[in-house]
Amino acid sequence: MEIETFYEVMKRQGITRRSFMKFCSLTAASLGLAPGFVPKIAHAMETKPRTPVIWLHGLECTCCSESFIRSAHPLTKDVVLSMISLDYDDTLMAAAGYQAEEIIADVRKKYKGNFILAVEGNPPLNEDGMYCIQGGRPFVEVLKETSADAKAIISWGSCASWGCVQAAKPNPTRATPVHKVITDKPIIKVPGCPPIAEVMTAVITYMLTFDRIPELDRQGRPKMFYGQRIHDKCYRRAHFDAGQFVEQWDDDAARKGYCLYKMGCKGPTTYNACSTVRWNDGVSFPIQSGHGCIGCSEDGFWDKGGFYNRVTGINQFGIEANADQVGGTVAGVVGVAVAAHAAASALSRARSSHKDQNKEGN
Repeated sequence: MEIETFYEVMKRQGITRRSFMKFCSLTAASLGLAPGFVPKIAHAMETKPRTPVIWLHGLECTCCSESFIRSAHPLTKDVVLSMISLDYDDTLMAAAGYQAEEIIADVRKKYKGNFILAVEGNPPLNEDGMYCIQGGRPFVEVLKETSADAKAIISWGSCASWGCVQAAKPNPTRATPVHKVITDKPIIKVPGCPPIAEVMTAVITYMLTFDRIPELDRQGRPKMFYGQRIHDKCYRRAHFDAGQFVEQWDDDAARKGYCLYKMGCKGPTTYNACSTVRWNDGVSFPIQSGHGCIGCSEDGFWDKGGFYNRVTGINQFGIEANADQVGGTVAGVVGVAVAAHAAASALSRARSSHKDQNKEGN
């Protein structure tokens, strides 16, 4: 049986043409594309069959799945679950046991080289992979076997992308990121703990619309969402540049919305779309809620402090110094300016006095 196109599924679910075009417009905007790309996205969704997806789970907490299916925008969730043919996901599927395992075999055979493998979590390599068993087999075996026939791999979240908490020192299970186990397939990393739901959906939409993977940075992340630091688009950036920082939680600076860098915010070293796409349907993000960025989308984030440790000694990001240096520099500049102004005023008064004396002499 031929797989339905994305638009056919939407119509069957009662989604109107107007809502469909609105989704295409929002997708183009989120991808940073010009309005002229909206018809191309619509055409792709109307003509291309849904792409089969196998979604595997290794060592993880399922927060990526939760983010993906609990998007605050109901259309986004419905659209993407219609856009892809999610043939296997042991968290969401109704099938179990041998029936579930047969689905993987059928997709690999029928769509060899044409399905996407989504991986949430990572494989442990110690003790021959026995720390994570799936269907009676080590997860690392299932991962290698399934990826052999995949078109591309998406590493959902920091666990699959970097290792995250499972790979934190001393890492007794030897939890290992997907890209260090699978080296012969294109891998798109979508890190975060969890990633933003709209980022996840946009990556899939791009791949289905243009039939290629998005442009990646040197670490394998989509540039459209991981091309800038949170710091670059943070609405508190002006306070950072002015040397205005929160020193203690709930102090006067905190109430004024000053920069949270001294409280441990890792926005200056974290690449993600939190400050632009934001969370909960674009309502807010951690910094807007009064808590500094924890850097969850960066490699080794857990060993760098995770959710708990403050990091205030970050030296030199670009042309910027650390927070104390910025504050000190601002104070120094102000002091120099005041001194210069005082000197200029004194010189002006001296010149005026000299002129007055010359007039009196004449």
